Amino acid sequence: MFHRGPGLNLTSGQYTAPIAGYYAFTSTLHIVHREPRRNRQRCRGSRLRVLICVQSYCQHNSNLETISQLESSGDFFTISVTGTLYLQAGQYASVFVDNTAGFPLTVQSGSDFSAVLLGV
Repeated sequence: MFHRGPGLNLTSGQYTAPIAGYYAFTSTLHIVHREPRRNRQRCRGSRLRVLICVQSYCQHNSNLETISQLESSGDFFTISVTGTLYLQAGQYASVFVDNTAGFPLTVQSGSDFSAVLLGV
């Protein structure tokens, strides 16, 4: 694991901006879905949204989002979201997963979340 700077709280999963500015965010999640094999067809048409949101306000325009269709084949997949957000000093950003599949998903170790200050 790589961790530099005071902004990332590994317990809460939030990155808090130490100063106001533009930040490049990226998150890559390795996910396993635990749906019983007999129900695999139900997965077809389900989607998974991954968002990086400021102050947990995912319904506002200040977020990054990617959407992926879940396929009925395979248990393991990777989904990524990346982009730039402006944060005021003290604001935080965190990753959210919106699962419409109707069965449990598990985010695996090796997934990541990072932020880099680009400029003020």
